[in-house]
Amino acid sequence: MNYVLQTHELCKQYHGKSAVKSVSMNIGTGDIYGFLGQNGAGKTTTMRMIMGLITPTSGSIELFGSTVSGSMNKVFERMGSIIEYPGFYLNLSGAENLEIHRRFMGMGNKECIDEVLKMVGLLEARKQRVKNYSLGMKQRLGLARALLHHPELLVLDEPTNGLDPAGIREMRQLFLNLAKHQGITFLISSHLLGEVEQLATKIGIIHKGSLIEELDAEALRSKTRTCLEIHVTDERRAALVVEQELHNWDYKIVGSGILRLYQYLDKPEQVNSCLQSKGIGVKSIALSGESLEDYFLKLTGGDCHI
Repeated sequence: MNYVLQTHELCKQYHGKSAVKSVSMNIGTGDIYGFLGQNGAGKTTTMRMIMGLITPTSGSIELFGSTVSGSMNKVFERMGSIIEYPGFYLNLSGAENLEIHRRFMGMGNKECIDEVLKMVGLLEARKQRVKNYSLGMKQRLGLARALLHHPELLVLDEPTNGLDPAGIREMRQLFLNLAKHQGITFLISSHLLGEVEQLATKIGIIHKGSLIEELDAEALRSKTRTCLEIHVTDERRAALVVEQELHNWDYKIVGSGILRLYQYLDKPEQVNSCLQSKGIGVKSIALSGESLEDYFLKLTGGDCHI
């Protein structure tokens, strides 16, 4: 697999205390990587190291297949970012703010300004002063600025922070469109677990400075699938009945006396009747399943202040 970004045992210490320790993440081309963690877990510090804003205490970062060193401006030119809240000249228009950034970056083509404003839905507001923009418009302007030089990787720290549900939905659709039509890879930190669940193709969970889980969307779905959880007297005989009588092989034995069935979700009575008719005692049968939030809570010991 081609990786846009990899970190290897990345660490950052301040005054002898570890803010980030042993973070090894792998982000492939085209991934939308959801980076989750509690406040203070190390998300922003990790992103700042990736963007070259602070220097790691130890470990290494690979971008586009090259190990990052101090003289790799060409690599960073292939990236865009919003780290913390994007700042603007409030008395200037959105287009004027982007023009300043375009000149600073040394880009020659002025047409790129209208191009990115259209991309983020701000073309009609291009001449409005930024002080009159809503919070959602300012977030989209920050994204437009990050897109101005056509990056291959976007690093976004809480890009939907403070947006209302409609604004969050707009940003989610924008990210999906950029990934699909522009081929952009994303690293996105967020405290909105349900939103990340809808958006991400891969998820990394950081806790107390360490990356404790990294899995793709398919693996997450397999861990959080809705099922009928059946407590029986004999799980192996129950599995045979499920196969032979219900013609269902989509199940899992998860413990002594516990069977999870991923079909017949709307027919628990039929499953119960079938098992009991074959002499298998059914102690309980109930619809079960985890959300990403449930999974996060389980991994981090029940604390969801993110």
